Amino acid sequence: QGRYLSAEDPRTGATGLLSYNSKHRDLNVKEAWKQGVTGQGVVVSILDDGIEKNHPDLEHNYDPDASYDVNDGDPDPQPRYTQLNDNRHGTRCAGEVAAVANNDICGVGVAYNAKIGGVRMLDGEVTDVVEAQSLSLNPQHIDIYSASWGPEDDGKTVDGPAKLAKEAFLRGVTEGRGGLGSIFVWASGNGGREKDSCNCDGYTNSIFTLSISSTTQCGMVPWYSEACSSTLATTYSSGGSNEKQIITTDLRQKCTDFHTGTSASAPLAAGIIALALEANKNLTWRDMQHLVVRTSNPAHLLTDDWKTNGVGRKVSHSYGYGLLDAAAIVALAQNWTNVGPQQKCVLSMVSEPRNIANHLVISKSVDACQGQPNFVSSLEHAQARLTLSYNRRGNLAIYLISPQGTRSTLLAPRPHDYSSEGFNDWAFMTTHSWDEDPRGEWTLEMENVEGASDYGTSSFHLSVPPDRFECPRLPADPFNSPIYAGAEAGRPLRQKGRASLPPSQSAASLLALQL
Repeated sequence: QGRYLSAEDPRTGATGLLSYNSKHRDLNVKEAWKQGVTGQGVVVSILDDGIEKNHPDLEHNYDPDASYDVNDGDPDPQPRYTQLNDNRHGTRCAGEVAAVANNDICGVGVAYNAKIGGVRMLDGEVTDVVEAQSLSLNPQHIDIYSASWGPEDDGKTVDGPAKLAKEAFLRGVTEGRGGLGSIFVWASGNGGREKDSCNCDGYTNSIFTLSISSTTQCGMVPWYSEACSSTLATTYSSGGSNEKQIITTDLRQKCTDFHTGTSASAPLAAGIIALALEANKNLTWRDMQHLVVRTSNPAHLLTDDWKTNGVGRKVSHSYGYGLLDAAAIVALAQNWTNVGPQQKCVLSMVSEPRNIANHLVISKSVDACQGQPNFVSSLEHAQARLTLSYNRRGNLAIYLISPQGTRSTLLAPRPHDYSSEGFNDWAFMTTHSWDEDPRGEWTLEMENVEGASDYGTSSFHLSVPPDRFECPRLPADPFNSPIYAGAEAGRPLRQKGRASLPPSQSAASLLALQL
């Protein structure tokens, strides 16, 4: 039986509400530790601005084989130090996963016996090449990649992985971990104040990532949190000024109790997933998503958007399937039978573009490719690929209703999005119909929430589960390869501000770290 936390780590109480509390739900981590599961043998890498590998609460678990400096092209992921400690983000995330227990230093990681590495990739221009190299680092050694960054959380950006990063995701889930698939954990985004939607973030909206949202100590939706149908589950993070934030390792061998935002939530999830992987090393990337759906708990999470889907599970655009439960996911993982191969069924819903006007409803009865080798009898992800033009994109609301009656909001109105670009084959994804029978009538609704002055056209097809794309593979060693032909040289700088929020709602805006 592995050790579990004692009082010798002085600040553990606020690390992430790890132990049972009768008044509030918790992550139930101590109960998993009592089962002897502490992350032993599991490797996690933090894709960020570096990791302070000599931090006294990290160095024992530091793994150089899970680390690289993509920004400078060398093996050392040590952060670049500045007067303002701008590059503290990755070190903070790393401590949540694998800070050492029982050493009387700071707090303790959720998977405190896991190995932890870091990829320094945000401290410079973040191009498609940089992302692809980071996502594809040593995939036969690294089990879990944790990322707490993405496009601008400004309520108007629509952006996601480009060609090479898409290839890296696909190669990771098909070839990583000996074919079981790399596990990518992603923070859902901090654009709540800007009315942003994480369905417009192609990283969290991907079937290949396990998207994690936040709740406060009191079980409330944080002011920064984004709601969307691709979020799978939730962990704790910061809330109001009177609520606890996350305690973790900090730059210059220090400790902080001010780690915030959805960036603080994703590493907690990565740690819990590491516990499940120790319990069962044969879990695939899709098995892990099934386990999260089945064991996450909606109890004590307060929001008005809970609904019951077609198989009787509660699900929310704010929280996904609820708060992660470490003991429950470990227990289910131990005797889990692997799911079968993923099937895809692509269905064309309209034969020609349709005028949206104020309200457009498209319905079609589908058989989910019944009678064919790619028949889908039980849903995991459902994806609507949309191409549309519209004179003000932010006025649109888009909903997908499954044959079982589950209504997913694929796009909520975004008042700051004045763009007339529309969407070009954008893959809106929902997890809300997980395990439902996809056969029957699917309905897509588009609504102009501002009135009759807007106009546009739309076409789309439905993919259940989402369509897999065929792409050329990355070179076996991307770090020693020339610049990829056709790669985008100037992708927008990825936003690290997901973890560095002001401590309460009193601040004027989210803080995006400028490098």
